[in-house]
Amino acid sequence: MTPHDSQDAIVGRTASELADSVRSLVERGLLGPGDGLPSVRALAERTGVNRNTAVAAYRLLAQSGLVVSQGRAGTRIAGHAPVASEGYAPRSALRDIGAGNPDPSLIPDLSRALAGAAGRPVLYGEPAIDAGLEEWARRWVAPHAPNADFRLTITSGAVDAVERLLAQALTRDDAVALEDPCFLASIHTVRLGGYRAVPVPVDDEGMTADGLRTALERGVRAIVCTPRAQNPTGASVTPRRAAELRRVLDEHPYVLVIQDDYFSLLSQQPFPAIIGPSHQRWALVRSVSKFVGPDMSLAVTATDRHTAERLAMRLSPGTTWVSHLLQRLTHALLSDDDVRAQIAHAGAHYAARNAAFAERLSAQGVDVHAGDGLSVWVPLPAPARAVAEQLMRRGWLARTGDDFQLREDAPPSRHLRLTVHDLDDAAAAALASDVAASLAALG
Repeated sequence: MTPHDSQDAIVGRTASELADSVRSLVERGLLGPGDGLPSVRALAERTGVNRNTAVAAYRLLAQSGLVVSQGRAGTRIAGHAPVASEGYAPRSALRDIGAGNPDPSLIPDLSRALAGAAGRPVLYGEPAIDAGLEEWARRWVAPHAPNADFRLTITSGAVDAVERLLAQALTRDDAVALEDPCFLASIHTVRLGGYRAVPVPVDDEGMTADGLRTALERGVRAIVCTPRAQNPTGASVTPRRAAELRRVLDEHPYVLVIQDDYFSLLSQQPFPAIIGPSHQRWALVRSVSKFVGPDMSLAVTATDRHTAERLAMRLSPGTTWVSHLLQRLTHALLSDDDVRAQIAHAGAHYAARNAAFAERLSAQGVDVHAGDGLSVWVPLPAPARAVAEQLMRRGWLARTGDDFQLREDAPPSRHLRLTVHDLDDAAAAALASDVAASLAALG
């Protein structure tokens, strides 16, 4: 049966019956990703229902994520295009400068902390948060929570926290504001959740106030922002920008604001107060993966009481707690003065290496603001993919900004995200020279 024949096989008298008919055709393989569905008018005429019933059927299918509306191009069965992820290409023969990974030599040794992490067994029904970690985490987040009346939740990393926070606040097709360019995991989370991403531009001072205002006018119900070391740009919200964002958000106290402060202990910038004490729905997420290792999948999430209660309900049907062994190990590491000194050294190292590379690029005629974080965001006078191809011929595997763009119809990116902190001086100088040579080769 052809897709056209399958369209004719859609039957039903109600919106629910029509939607179930389309689902059945997809499940039987008679309709697949990219196949078009009849227009609302054609479906209504073919099945003998009124136009509103056909509209409602397509709305049900869109809310379930089964179809996507493409405006004048019609409604099509949704596909699941692969989404880029961190780590990039570890098996490449080229020198990988797109990975976005921390330096393994700067991750603390776990062996000493492991010895004391076991303790007594934890049984069902016990508190979800280990007492030692909870006490330490409260001191960690309290200075930056908008008010003192907050709750703590432990999740399996920041991505897990953001996914659960959005799920407790949104339903499919709800709008959520994301930074543009955006962290890869946030793009993935929003797409899989069936939410509508509304892009908010990011400049050297972080998320723009005008962009946020426009997103709120478009009805976003949640906002995901990175206060420091925004990935991929490295931008941190300045005090001036934070004041502008607070003024915008003061008019929308019930919009959920999720601050993903993933770089916290490594950041060279102060934490900006983006929301005021009267904001009603908020979350501050701090993972530990960038400074104690990506395999330490744990995040501390501080929220208002209402959000905490709904978040607990999202946790209860499945993973009700994060391993207490992991919690104790995290607490042992982060309460160790030597480990904290090592983390501070790592943060200074990343900043220094990024700044040194930005200076090398500037000397080659490519002006760069180093920012904060594990990578450098490099603006280019030419399409990034063309520059990346030139760099491949010179032995480098670079990551272009195209992966981080929210809009599918966005023009080709003119940025590279380069992870350079692990390059020695000679390699960093060679890369800067090769970037300049690649641009020259493109005229």
